[in-house]
Amino acid sequence: MSGNAPLAGIKVVDQTQALAGPYTTMILGDLGADVIKIEKPGIGDNSRQWAPPTIGDQSCYYLAVNRNKRGIALDIRADRGRDFLHKLAAEADIFLTNLRTSEALRRHGIDYDTLRALNPRLVYVSISGYGRSGPRAGQPGYDLVSQAESGTVALTGEVEGAPMRFPTPIADMTCGLFTVIGILSALRARDQNGVGQFIDMSLQEGQMTWLANLAGEHFAEGTDPPRRGNRHPQVVPYEAVQASDGDWFMLGVASDNVWRAFCRHVGRDDLARDPRFQTNAERIANYDALLPLVREIVRAKPADDWLSELRAAGVPCGRINTVAEALGDPHVIERGFIIELEHPALGPIKSLATPIHLADTPLVYRRHPPRLGEHSDEVAAELGYSEAEIAQLRAAGVLA
Repeated sequence: MSGNAPLAGIKVVDQTQALAGPYTTMILGDLGADVIKIEKPGIGDNSRQWAPPTIGDQSCYYLAVNRNKRGIALDIRADRGRDFLHKLAAEADIFLTNLRTSEALRRHGIDYDTLRALNPRLVYVSISGYGRSGPRAGQPGYDLVSQAESGTVALTGEVEGAPMRFPTPIADMTCGLFTVIGILSALRARDQNGVGQFIDMSLQEGQMTWLANLAGEHFAEGTDPPRRGNRHPQVVPYEAVQASDGDWFMLGVASDNVWRAFCRHVGRDDLARDPRFQTNAERIANYDALLPLVREIVRAKPADDWLSELRAAGVPCGRINTVAEALGDPHVIERGFIIELEHPALGPIKSLATPIHLADTPLVYRRHPPRLGEHSDEVAAELGYSEAEIAQLRAAGVLA
């Protein structure tokens, strides 16, 4: 079904829930992998309960990050459930878990050493709050906590306002993205040496990567970067400005050439020649003198006029869209970034595509987010279980 997609023929066993792991495996599924999602019988992924909103009886949160997977409900606490999972892992290319402690992994028989003995080619992925080593290994980790401990919450929000979390689970999603990179790297290494390996991912480290240039600022100067609101620490003017109609937009003057183009377009070549503002370093040093002038200029026209004129002049700028406006952008729609899959119980389900455009091996969107246990019998039959054995597993509550 995945045709010539990049990961066609790769089998993934996904024993994760919530967001970081499911987001990872959804991308792998989009890339063509056969993803088998394991959930608790009768309960399922925690995100199934994160509602409202819902579509029918399904959480929108769950639906957003679980397409392109086959779902089975399996009790891995039971001996026969572990046997089932071991059979899956023995045939898989990738196994993911976000069980919190190494002790829990060993207790359930899904630790790295156990699964590697069954399948030396297996790429084994552990996702946790703090990783599998270090003094905080095994502690519970959540997106909100990772945002706070990474330093990013302290930097987000208005200068004089309260600390602010990012409105989406950015720590989970960032960990998911880096996990995909790690998996693809491990698959490439396996192509060369024939063996899999252990991948240790943490929410904390993934979120701290967003410090980037601010970490560089700290390393260079030994200071604690302050909260700056919309102001950029290294580029000026590069922030939100308000037009005559009250609408705000983002103005991105990221180089001296663009600064001169901006000044030329607004008829203020004198600002480009002003020794206080000629270079970016000078504009940073004289921010308090420059920004009132820029804001006064922008207040002369409506936002739509500025957006069309500045874009034509080669000055980067953008409307501050609502979610509805962003999702309704004709450019976004034309590029196929919003996809729709038919769900057997809920009808058409929309979600965001994975933003990778491969010319020769395109991504595939072929499976709706699975209902709890939707493919249990199908996967069991592929592993060689007979109809009678499947019925026994169901009767025992091991498979649902």
